[in-house]
Amino acid sequence: MADFRFIHASDLHLGRRFAAMPEDIRPHLAEARHGAIPRLAAAARAAQAAHVLIAGDLFDTPTPSPRVLVQALNALGAEDGLTWWVLPGNHDSLGAEALWAEVASRAPANLRLLDKAEPAEMVPGVWLLPAPLPRKFPGYDLTAWMATAETPHGALRIGLAHGAVRSFDEEDARASEVIPPDRAETARLDYLALGDWHGQVALGPRTRYSGTPERDGFRHEGRGLCLAVTLTAAGAAPQIESIETGLYHWQDTALPLLPGQDATRALHEALPEGRAARRDHLLRLRAEGRTTLAGRAELEAAGRDVGPDFGYFELDTSALGTEHELSDLDAIDRAGALRLAAERLAAAAEDGDADGRARAVASAALNRLYGLLREGDA
Repeated sequence: MADFRFIHASDLHLGRRFAAMPEDIRPHLAEARHGAIPRLAAAARAAQAAHVLIAGDLFDTPTPSPRVLVQALNALGAEDGLTWWVLPGNHDSLGAEALWAEVASRAPANLRLLDKAEPAEMVPGVWLLPAPLPRKFPGYDLTAWMATAETPHGALRIGLAHGAVRSFDEEDARASEVIPPDRAETARLDYLALGDWHGQVALGPRTRYSGTPERDGFRHEGRGLCLAVTLTAAGAAPQIESIETGLYHWQDTALPLLPGQDATRALHEALPEGRAARRDHLLRLRAEGRTTLAGRAELEAAGRDVGPDFGYFELDTSALGTEHELSDLDAIDRAGALRLAAERLAAAAEDGDADGRARAVASAALNRLYGLLREGDA
């Protein structure tokens, strides 16, 4: 048979609300998730693939709004020449009976809902072995059946599952759900397409997590991705290519500082080039190390200046220590009540016998006092 090509994707989480993000960016992030559908279709066409496998969590909740559900099905149905194979995951398990009944009643002709753990023939000579989640926490390894599943001799076997391949806690009550990392070998799979982990991970030559096609947090940096997979023959190693599909670039970067260092320059050196492109960039800078009161004030002012360039910008100074130099205290006041208050706050911030919270409060108060006086002098 000819080479069989398909796209492996997962974790679209359509309808995600992004409650932890600022209100003005939330609708843009939600729309970017919907836009992952045509971008996956474009990746499929570029790879000359006619099939897209969604390894779980097409929807973010078991109760997406009618608008999210209907518009998703419309977008899937609009991609002529593609077949979408959709596996229920832990966010949208088969326990959401109303959801999948609605999907079944409205499904476009090119959508295949994988709601049973049984082989499904994709095209002649290619069989898909899906492991849909019956509920959010199934309590057992849903891929176990693949090892004894019968398919025609010489046929390509593709596993599709959603879940973890490792438990980090020996007493974890969900350890029985863990997918064995050698499942592709024990089930004679030519490829095992996994979802749940939002970054791309290779677990041997035949097993991959595709990652989400549109990032949704700082845990996995960069833009969203999918995988283009080519199978040439039963037993042959798959050819796998990573394809960028994300609109927004997420980045979490440490910004180490030293006293006397030009904090403003350090911040600008950490920023991506091209101010116009920053609109689709979500950046969190975590300042760490130590700086002076003046350095901190300059850093925060620089952060306020560049922040509007970005889709989202956060300057986190919670781990940044402050050295209180005499010149900084002189800038507050050389004598009088303000100078006395500043000295007391500086002493409290550096008191090794005080608890960490008390020192942090004193340091924050001194930083605030310095900042207010600088604003007043501006």
